[in-house]
Amino acid sequence: MSDSQVLGDLLDQIPQDEQIDSVYTDGAYDTKQCRQVIADRQAHAVIPPRKNAKPWKDTKTSSLERNELLRTVKRLGRTIWKNWSGYHRRSLIETKMHCIKLLGDKLRARNFQSQVNEIHARVTVLNKFTDLGRPHTQVAT
Repeated sequence: MSDSQVLGDLLDQIPQDEQIDSVYTDGAYDTKQCRQVIADRQAHAVIPPRKNAKPWKDTKTSSLERNELLRTVKRLGRTIWKNWSGYHRRSLIETKMHCIKLLGDKLRARNFQSQVNEIHARVTVLNKFTDLGRPHTQVAT
């Protein structure tokens, strides 16, 4: 089962009464089904079109928005679109998740609260590493 096939299940984990503003995904989620699932939650889909993407022929709102996105990316280029749309933030999050996984790709704890504590410990270690690696500058007098 591909990631895009479980997007609906992932979004269903968020209560229906909780507002979702935007859903950021990679190009693997550039499908009619994914865009419709996101639209059903009244959220904005921030999904780059695939490299070989063609316009969709139907007139659903999600398809029209995607076709407009396709024209925009072709006109401006991917890099400008990523910065304009905020999509580049997604890669920063992915990089941070990769760093957390470097501290261990599996959780050792068995119950949920202990797993939460384990993740908090990893994030604390990662934040300390980040702080240690940050330069501290002083103004010369």
